[in-house]
Amino acid sequence: MDSRNVRTRFAPSPTGFMHIGGLRTALYAFLFAKKHGGKFILRIEDTDRARFVEGATEVIFDTLKTCGLLWDEGPDIGGNFAPYIQSERKEMYTKFALELVEKGAAYHDDGAIRQRVSKIGETSFTDEIYGKITVPNSEIEEQVLIKSDGMPTYNFANVVDDNLMQISHIIRGNEFLSSTPKYILLYEAFGWSPPVFVHVPPIMRDATHKLSKRDGDAYFSDFSDKGYLTKAVINYITLLGWSPKGESSESEFFTLDELVKLFDLDGISKSPAIFDDEKLRAMNGHYIRALSPVEFEEIARPFIGEFDIDYAVLSAALQPRVDILSEITPQVDFLGKVVDYEVELYNNKKMKTSPESALVALEELVIILRRIVDFKKDFIYEILKSEAEKRELKIGYYLYPLQVALTGKQSAPGGGLDICVMFGKDESLRRINAAIERLKKL
Repeated sequence: MDSRNVRTRFAPSPTGFMHIGGLRTALYAFLFAKKHGGKFILRIEDTDRARFVEGATEVIFDTLKTCGLLWDEGPDIGGNFAPYIQSERKEMYTKFALELVEKGAAYHDDGAIRQRVSKIGETSFTDEIYGKITVPNSEIEEQVLIKSDGMPTYNFANVVDDNLMQISHIIRGNEFLSSTPKYILLYEAFGWSPPVFVHVPPIMRDATHKLSKRDGDAYFSDFSDKGYLTKAVINYITLLGWSPKGESSESEFFTLDELVKLFDLDGISKSPAIFDDEKLRAMNGHYIRALSPVEFEEIARPFIGEFDIDYAVLSAALQPRVDILSEITPQVDFLGKVVDYEVELYNNKKMKTSPESALVALEELVIILRRIVDFKKDFIYEILKSEAEKRELKIGYYLYPLQVALTGKQSAPGGGLDICVMFGKDESLRRINAAIERLKKL
């Protein structure tokens, strides 16, 4: 393969957010081009003005940039085949359509121009995934090429642009497989050599349902809003319908640069890919735990909120406990104020605590904590451990009531001591004293 001639494209319509299936298509096109030292082109196909959504083009730009899928030519950076927005190329399409009319391969129809298809014979093409496909011409519709308003249809504009932009490989969803014979006839009518076709299988929710907006799992933004890391999403959707060969097949975690080196068309499956939430969740958790403490704190803070606390302490407690960043918010609902609770929560058989023992422990904690100047976890732990041992008790005698007093919850990130240090001395004492007053009302 001559790497200088490999040119792939991602040609989305600006109709809303980036669908996860569309993102995977862009990813495959990007990986293939970069693997072979070729060019990845971004083209905006906005000929269907009725479906155009204001701001959707910027969403496409932002999503691809966020994912690291940087294009070599496109609307914002130009290139030898500009413009890269179809509505800005409107006039040229009519010229090509009229050329087909002159050749007898198209005809005027109520103000539009329609493709002429001989009903005799059949049309064949070879797809890199599905092999040779043959369709009787009698089953191919005579599609509209130029609408009555002068705008080209998607099916015509993409053929013209793919040829003019010298696209070598078209990688797209297999929903376009049935339309490809129409494109082949257009290439033949113009006398152009068609590109290599690569139709990839769909991403499904299950055996019969596609990913849907209703379920909140159709768009890239759905996952980023929930707190999935971009590198985890990219890693996961690459493996939805593709698998690496050789020794790499034993791994499932890859950087974008590693995927560029590994990607090949032979690894793409014919079968639909089933989206597995738990698999993505586990992969995301892996990437979260691989972050440095500083990196995790930075991305976790929006899900925590702004409070007068030691974020480093809280983040260290949270990082091993979450697989998705959105799981943070319900775990830290006590930060603004103690969650309302019944005093029976102090009953804990494992810790051998009760509301009565908790009252005693908390009153002792107030005395102990007031004396401590160096408010550090290890130092406080040793003091409480020593006090518990004197009474032949486990340290949970203090730590469990401390956690309930500070949070109002049976479980919390890191436990009572981490939360105590996170709040600091003054806020911890304030909450403990409030808990004591609640217990005294028994």
